[in-house]
Amino acid sequence: MKSRLAVSRRGLIAGASAGLGGLVLAGCDRLSRAPSYRDLLNSAEGLTYRSQRLLEAAQPLAREFPASAISRIFKLNGSIQPGGAAYHALLADNFASYRLAVGGLVARPLSLSLDQLKALAARTQITRHDCVEGWSAIGQWSGARLGPLLLAAGLRPSARYIVFHCADDLGGPGSPYYESIDLVDAFHPQTILAYALNGQPLPVGHGAPIRLRVERQLGYKQAKFVMGIEAVDRLDGIQGGKGGFWEDRGYEWYAGI
Repeated sequence: MKSRLAVSRRGLIAGASAGLGGLVLAGCDRLSRAPSYRDLLNSAEGLTYRSQRLLEAAQPLAREFPASAISRIFKLNGSIQPGGAAYHALLADNFASYRLAVGGLVARPLSLSLDQLKALAARTQITRHDCVEGWSAIGQWSGARLGPLLLAAGLRPSARYIVFHCADDLGGPGSPYYESIDLVDAFHPQTILAYALNGQPLPVGHGAPIRLRVERQLGYKQAKFVMGIEAVDRLDGIQGGKGGFWEDRGYEWYAGI
């Protein structure tokens, strides 16, 4: 495993800088070849998506706040704790046996411990979480940047989406929580796999051990209890085919704010 991760931070940053421009310019072209993506562009939601992508070509950051703005109470959303013996076993050993699987359309599948994730290129940011239910809260998130991790895994040219598979069993047995984003959001500098909130290890209620933070989208896109990451070329063969647990139940796939 150590050899798989033997990519210098300088090398990852250089690779990200060189590759990100191509993703921004070619990302929509790549995605447009996926039938499910064409369906998105033909929908009313697609108008918002296209507009956002034109505005975001330079990868602008979501607003960040001073520490004085951190909310005293950060409301829990979604499941507070997954059921099932596997997650309870991880919780019992304080996630020492946790492994994040990174696979799908990658050249070098990975299996990373929490300590290995914490050793990767990281970012800390104070941002606002906006829930579709109408409430918001500001918190400080720290975690591994997703873009360099995908570069380390060797993302293949056919990849168009990144899917997050979670321990959350909100839908009951056989319907675990999942979420997905495109490559533009995946390589955004503020998209992180958060393992800390407000300077402390991520609480279980907020998605321990790992929670996705994709700061320019609504709260239901911030998948909790992430167990695996999969690079795919299309979404229509995963569970309900709409790209996420809530999307399969009528929510929009692109929840940009």
